[in-house]
Amino acid sequence: MLISNGGEVPLELVVEPWADSHRIPSKQTCVVVTHSSAADGSWPGTLRGDEPFQVDHRPDSVVVWANGDCFHLSDADGSVIYAADWHCPDQNPVS
Repeated sequence: MLISNGGEVPLELVVEPWADSHRIPSKQTCVVVTHSSAADGSWPGTLRGDEPFQVDHRPDSVVVWANGDCFHLSDADGSVIYAADWHCPDQNPVS
């Protein structure tokens, strides 16, 4: 999922349910990737079983519920912003 900050000031990005907080600089884009281990491809915790993300937006922040087993962040070019400490498949910057 692509999260872009079109504003003039940094935007807070919170990834739940881990409560990890990151800043997206002005005019930058962040890619949030999550993975499900469910054999049927469903996503635990979502309102709909086929949707891996839920997003809540406020004026100065975005909360992304990444309803998989893990997540990682990269910039729009695929450079790592945050690599999780748990075992997560290799990054693959897709939205």
